[in-house]
Parts: sequence; structure tokens; C-alpha cells
Amino acid sequence: MTDSNHGPRHKKYNSLFSFVQDNLINLVAAGIFIIIGFSVGIVAPNNEIAWVCDTLLLTVYLFAFEVVQIDVAAITVMVILGISGLIGPVLGLTGPLVDQNHLFDGFSSNAVMSIIAVMIIGAGLDKTGLMTRVAAGILKVSGRSETRVVPIISASVGVISSFMQNVGATALFLPVVSRISVRTGLPLSRLLMPMGFCAILGGTITMVGSSPLILLNDLILASNQNLPEEAKMATWDLFSVTPVGICLVLSGILYFIIAGRWVLPATKQAKNSPATGDTVMKYFQTIYGLDYAMAEVEVTSGSALVGLTMDMVERQEGIRVIAVAKYREAPYIGAGALLHETGVEEGTVLGIMGAFQNIKNFAERFDAKVNRKLKTFSEILAPNKAGIAEIVIPPGSNIIGKSARDIKLRTRLGMTLVGLHRLEQTLGEGEGIRDMPLIAGDTLVVHTSWEALHHLHQNRKFNNRNFIVLTSEYPHEEQRPHKLAWAATFFGLALSLVLFSELRLATSLLFGAVGMVLSGVLSIEEAYQAVSWKTIFLLASLIPLGLAVDSSGTAAWIASLVLVAMGEPPLWMMQLAIAALATVFTLVMSNVGATVLLVPLAINIAVSSGGDPALFALTVAIATSNSFLIPTHQVNALIMTPGGYRVIHFIRAGGVMTILFLAVMIPAMNLFL
Repeated sequence: MTDSNHGPRHKKYNSLFSFVQDNLINLVAAGIFIIIGFSVGIVAPNNEIAWVCDTLLLTVYLFAFEVVQIDVAAITVMVILGISGLIGPVLGLTGPLVDQNHLFDGFSSNAVMSIIAVMIIGAGLDKTGLMTRVAAGILKVSGRSETRVVPIISASVGVISSFMQNVGATALFLPVVSRISVRTGLPLSRLLMPMGFCAILGGTITMVGSSPLILLNDLILASNQNLPEEAKMATWDLFSVTPVGICLVLSGILYFIIAGRWVLPATKQAKNSPATGDTVMKYFQTIYGLDYAMAEVEVTSGSALVGLTMDMVERQEGIRVIAVAKYREAPYIGAGALLHETGVEEGTVLGIMGAFQNIKNFAERFDAKVNRKLKTFSEILAPNKAGIAEIVIPPGSNIIGKSARDIKLRTRLGMTLVGLHRLEQTLGEGEGIRDMPLIAGDTLVVHTSWEALHHLHQNRKFNNRNFIVLTSEYPHEEQRPHKLAWAATFFGLALSLVLFSELRLATSLLFGAVGMVLSGVLSIEEAYQAVSWKTIFLLASLIPLGLAVDSSGTAAWIASLVLVAMGEPPLWMMQLAIAALATVFTLVMSNVGATVLLVPLAINIAVSSGGDPALFALTVAIATSNSFLIPTHQVNALIMTPGGYRVIHFIRAGGVMTILFLAVMIPAMNLFL
């Protein structure tokens, strides 16, 4: 009886003990924050400032220790500010901390709408393949030297992230850098961190490069409402920060060129990194027993292949051409690319599929150079671009009785037949599969680009009658290169409106975003999907907190305390102190949150000390990009697993970068702005 009664109680105590043990750090931190909150309440000049400070402490605690997701934390804080008027008498308040009529102003703010537009425009440029073309160009000029690869990649990402979100620019270049790592033999860990750091730095080149800079002008306009006429600030133009941003990006590139060998780790590539072409062949070996390989065959001077047509080349036993690259021409694959009458010239590179011994014999017979490792076709034959698919011939199909050659399977549909499964038997190259009349139930094993397979899948009328596409799990995001002109046009028009018109930033950028949808670059569903709503709710929910900090007098009170503590140092030293404070805040909370909290404080310090309030506000917005020491920034979190990084790697490389950032930023701002 005693044991049965005490059993649940012991379990309850054990659960409580486990909870305390697992959350000990959070509980200790919560206790410290509560003590600080009570202390602030005692010294604060009035109840409004005391409760705003306590709300700030709660926000920092929720962000720093991730008690809940940061967007949930931001929404929670907004709700607390909203109900403060209801419970005001209990808290000793004379009114709400934020006027109910302005609580949701963040969702209609210029900053939030600008960020939405930037995300949609970036998605449109990516959908047309423009960013992929840029990446392919980097592959051609970067070579194999780390001292050449790192600056080219880093500079490219830096420039791109100045006009699109740095997380998007990083995600775009991840597979590119992975392929460069495979081709050059350079560890991925020595390439990803410079790319990620420069993506963050690139966000300081323009006023639309990062969320804090987009938000800054709105915060300046809000602060102007509480400043005397002579202290009101002008907003910053799109390229106002460009000299400072360029200095920061160049410093980051030089840092990794000079010190990269000591601060960058050489870790092993993560298992989930992009696969090489050999991975595709495992499907053949496992399912069909076809021991195939992919290789490149280069037609050298004097080769007997020169002058032959593609049809004549493929008559050789056991090989199949799946891609071609002629001298000084881009490689191509798919429908309309590999015609039977296509001639072979000196310098042509053929992408060949078949048993490797057959490929080797073929190359020796025609005095050509064979390379098992894909170089020329590493891009278009990458697993995320092309692979193996299975297509079944249904009863009643119009192509029954015709061969793959008769229906021009590769020329018309972009499907290269490499195997045929019929009646529990699999036939491969060299067994005449291209000339066999097809029968109902045949499974065609084809090598194809995923784009061509997606088009076949989408053409339901033709597909249902003649083919059944069995392969469904493949990367089938549709690219729209034919929309490139439209995307570039609307991006250029939006940029022109930002530069040369009096329209607000959000209006100008939304013109470009709407143009992407109306011109068919993106569907409206794709535009919605391009927006990171977590970021939007985070930003919009924190704006009321910044309003409360400013309107309640909290920022002015904290500024006076900082001035008393610092004495009368030079203005540049006060600016450095603000930048250092912003750096610390952005390491433990979002850069948006740090900007909202510190910009009103910086403005009040500048006004009180005779400094330029707009410059001090900009100091905060730029310094919140100084997030390299630990992987709390979204970009650092994104590259951590693929690069095989640990926190110690960021501390080692990011520690120096953090100091370098401050050392470059302060002189550059005072020199150029």
C-alpha cells in the first residue's frame, strides 16, 4: 500500500528534478533578470519607464535563452504592450505603454513592406536562373587556388547580398561552393565561412541589404516626432552607406586571404552535402543491376572522332552520349540539344554514360581523353539538375510498336534511353534497345534533366495517353529563363524609382515585386512562399516596443545614465561604445530586435552630447551586422552543418572578425559620412 501510494509522488519529484536539471541555466538567468527588473523599478523615475525597462529585460531574456521561438517571443511582447492599458491601474500606469491605435502599425510600416518586396524580387531573379548564371561564371574564373577561389566567391556573395536578403544569397551559393569544393579538392569548411561572413558584410552596402538598415529610416521618422525641430534628422538614401559597406566587405576578404590558413578549420564535409555524379549510378546498380558510370571524353587533336556525327558515335557498343560541350560554348543537354546529325569537332567534350570499361575502350579506340571526374558537366549533370527516371508505356499508348529512335525520345523530349526493363529482364546499352519496338508494360530507364521530366509530367494529356512517369521524387522546381528579360526589367525599374523618384522605398520596391507577378516571373502563390513570414512577424511585432522605449522617455533616461557613466569622452569613442553595445545585443538576440531597442537610445545620447543623431542611429543599424562570434545569426546557422563547424570555430575566426569590423566601421563612417 505504501509503495503504491508513494510511487506517483516519487515520479512527480523525479520529473520536477529532471526539469530543474535540464533548465538550470534558464532558471538561474530568469532569477538574475527578475532581480535586475526589481532594481530598475526602484531607481526608475516613474512607473512607465520602470515597466518599459522590465519589458525590455523580458524581451532580451526570451531572445537570449530561446524559451520560445523568437517570433513567438516578439508577438508575446506586442500583446503585453497591448494589454498594458487594461491592467494599467494595477501596475500603477496612467495609460497603456503603447496607444491601441498604433499597436499594429508595424505590419503596415515602410520597413516591413520593403522587406516583403525585397524577398519577392530576389525570388523572381532566382526563378529565371540569373543567379545560377552568375554562379556558373564564378566557376569558370575561380580556378583551384584557395587564395583565388575565396575572394571571388566572397566578393560575389557580398555584392548579391547588398540587394537581397543575406540568408537567401547564402542559400543560393551553398550548392555552388559545394561543387567548387568537390572540383578543387578544397575542404568545404575553408570556403563556406568566408562566403557566409561576406554575405553578412554585404548587407551593409545598401540601405536594403539587411533588415536593420531597411528598418532604420522608419525608426528615424518615429524619433523625429519626439525631437525638437533643430534636432530632427533626415533619412538615409539607398547608397548612403555604400562606402562603409565596401570597406567592410574588403576587410573581410583580406582577412581570410591573409589569416585564413590559421583561422579556418579543415573539417570533413557533412554527410548531407550535395552529392556527386557517382551517387546517381547507385540507382542503376541497386534496382536494375546496370553497373554504369558517367565520364567525360574530350576530343583531342587528331582524334578519329573529329568529323563524325552523334549518330555515328553512338553506334559504338555500350555507350550513350547524354551531354555535349563544344569548344568555347556552354554545355547543353535535353530536348533539341543532342541531334543525330550533330557533328563532333576538335575540343568537343562528350558526357558519356555506360559501363566504365566500355567508355575506356571507346576513348582508346578513337584516341580521345577520358576523365572519370566530371568537370565540364559538373553543373548540368549535378544530381539536383539531372538524373535517372522511369517511364512506363501504358496500354493504348500511341507509341506502342515504335522504337525510341522512331519517336525521337531524346531529341523531342530530352530523355536519353539507357536501359529497358521488359518481362523481368533488363536490357542495357549495346543490346539494341533504341531500335526495339516498344510494347505495353515496358519500363524505359532514361537519363534526363529534371526540368524536362517536369515538363513531361505537367503535360497530362500527352503523358496519360503515351507515358506514365513513375519517378515522382526529384527536384522539380521549374526555372523560367525565358522570363529573364522581364525580371531584369522590373528589378531595374524598381531600383530606378528608389534612386530617382520621391516615392517611399516600400512603394518603389513593391512596384518591382508586383511586376514579377504580373509578368509571370512568379505566380502569386510563389510570391507568398518567397516571403519569410517568421521574419515579418518578428519585425512588425517589435516595432511597438521601440515606440514604447522612445515615447515613454526610457531611451532618454538610459542615455543620461550612459553619459554620466562615460563622462565626457570624444564623440567617436561614444560612437564606438554604442557599436560595441549593438554587437553584444545582436549576439544574444535578433539584429532587428537589437536595432529597435538601441536606435532610440543612440539618438538620445547623440542629442545630449552634441553628436549627429542620424549618424549614431546608423551606427547601431550597421553594427548589428557584426554577428560572427557565435552561430546565432541565420547565415552562420545555415552554414554550420554543411561546413562541419563547431562553436569553437566561430569563436576563433569570428573573434578577430568582430574586432576588425569595429576597427574598420568607425573610421569609415566618420571619413565618408
